[in-house]
Order: sequence, then C-alpha cells, then structure tokens
Amino acid sequence: MESPLGVVICGYGLAGRVFHAPLIAATPGLVIRAIITADPERRDQAAADFPQAVLLSHPEELMERLEELDVQLAVVAGANVTHVPLTLAALEHGLHVVVDKPMAPTAASARNIADAAAAANRLVIPFQNRRWDSDFLTAMETVADGRLGAVHRFESRFERFRPTPTGKWRESADLDAMGGVLYDFGAHLVDQAVRLLGPVSWVAASARSIRDRELADDETLFTLHHTSGAISLLFASMVSAFDAPRMVILGSAGGLRIESGDTQEDALRAGISANADDWGIEPDSSRAFLRSATGNEIVESRLALTPGRWPSFYPAVRDAIIDGAEPPVLLSDVIENLRIIDAARESAASGQPVSLDPPAGHKA
Repeated sequence: MESPLGVVICGYGLAGRVFHAPLIAATPGLVIRAIITADPERRDQAAADFPQAVLLSHPEELMERLEELDVQLAVVAGANVTHVPLTLAALEHGLHVVVDKPMAPTAASARNIADAAAAANRLVIPFQNRRWDSDFLTAMETVADGRLGAVHRFESRFERFRPTPTGKWRESADLDAMGGVLYDFGAHLVDQAVRLLGPVSWVAASARSIRDRELADDETLFTLHHTSGAISLLFASMVSAFDAPRMVILGSAGGLRIESGDTQEDALRAGISANADDWGIEPDSSRAFLRSATGNEIVESRLALTPGRWPSFYPAVRDAIIDGAEPPVLLSDVIENLRIIDAARESAASGQPVSLDPPAGHKA
C-alpha cells in the first residue's frame, strides 16, 4: 500500500473523539497526524488516545504547518458553527474534507461549499453515518425485498428525555450555530426518509422550544410527502418522557416495527474497537417485528437486525480520495436534504406546508 493518507481532526469533543477518531484509527491507509482543540482536558485526552499526533490549538496553526504535517484530509468535527468556515478554509489549502452533520445552515450555503470543492478539485464528504445503522439497514432491506408491498407510511424517531437544558452551543437559537433538534436529529431523519422512500414534493413541519423559549427548538415534527404518494412522519425531541418505536414502516401487504435503535454509538463510547469481530451485531432484544399478509392469512415473525456498518465509511472515503471511487455520501444528496430542512424551517415559521419544485431527492 502507498503511504497512508494523513488526517487532521478539527475538534475533539463528542464527534471528534467518539465518532470519528476510532473509525479512522480502524481504517488501514489512514493515519491521524494532527488534532486541533484548544480545550485543556480534550488536549490531554487526545494526547493519551493518539500520542503520535501533533496537537494544535487553532486551525491557523494547521494551515501554517501543512507541508510539515503531511496532511491530506481534514475532518471537521467541532461545533456546528465551525463547519462552513473550516470546510472552506481546508479546501482553500488543498485538503479533502469530511464534515460532520449538519454540514451547513442552508442549502445555498452548502452549494457554496460544493462550488469551492469543484474549484479546488477536492472532495467534500458529509458524515451521514446513520445510513449504516442496524435499524435502517434492516428497514431498507425489508422494503427492497417487497414483503411489505407498496410502502405508504414511514415513522421514524430520535427522541430523548433531557428536561434541563445544558446551556451549551447546541441549544443556541442563532441560525449559523445550527442548534436545536431540527438540525441535529433532523439531518439524519430526513436523510434516511429520502433514501428509503425517494424524492419529497412538499413539507409540513413544526419546531418548538418547550424547555426555554429563548433557546433553539427541542421538539420537531416533519411530515414529508414523497412523489411516490408515501408520507414520512419524523419526530425529534429532547423532551419525550416515554419511548416509542424507533421505526414503523407500513405497506400495502404488511408492516415492520423496530423498537430499539442502533447501538454502535454506545459501543464507541464504551471504547470497543470498530474492528471487533462482532461489531454492529445487535442483541436479540433488538429484533424487528414483521407482520405481512399471504392472501387472507396474517403472518407474524421476528427478524434479527442487519449488523450496523459505521466502520465502512472511512474505507470508502480513502478509496474515493486515492482511487476515485464514488464517495460513501454524495455532497449533492446532503444539499437536497438541506432543501427539505429549509422548507421545514419555513413551514414551522409560517404554519403552512411548503412545496419543493423540483422535488428534493438523492442521486439514484
């Protein structure tokens, strides 16, 4: 193999330390050469986790030492407000970029990133890791095999119970901060719904701040109307005291219910290697419930969830940079997601549905 690609992780909070760093470390052909964080505790953690990496306090230090550090890929994983400026700065200095969600506050801002990437002849790859969740992979496979017939409704939830706000940046109501659950959970919910059911023609949404009206939304409901005639009901909340099924999919010939969500985040938080032989395998308690019809007979069964595959993301990033393979997530897909989120914000503000012309959909 050629020399590994050098990686710099910009930000070493939850996203950088728990999500990105372990997945990069598990990928042959990638090496973490630098980590940017000004926080003293996070610097200590980064030094303990990756003693070979150079620790930097500010992005400007990276740009001054690029040749010395031998870095080709920047992973933008800091506070949401840094995603756009750091991505653009990395492109300007000739780096490929993986950028955490939400990539940008608007579709227009994301298009600016796409233009900059094209001008620099570099890749920008959004980190939509929940495309490889065990629950979503199971849903995709069950819909694709036709057992549900024509799908007419998809319900999906990311809900938590955090009754006391933390006061951190994730709760900022400033648009550029991209706080609130509409951006946080909505980025994943919308991406999954479009991948499962195709383009969206109009959106109706509500976004409320229940815990503190001065802060960003902490409960959001999207209703997406797909060009197929199906609808998606997407729930995101930080104030949901009771659990509901992670997903429900209803079709003309059956339905699928998945009670519990993917556990790959829990595994990374626990320090389990992404190269573990049993990575992504869910416990029996997380099985899906399938009900389908054969003639007039109703058949019920339980399905083991398809193993989650977050560790497949960075090998695909490596191959896209080195070999020109298709990136694991297309920048154009996330621009389309942001068109839907733009429409959702407009709908929540006006109380009226918002049409998308042309419909927002991913590359086939």
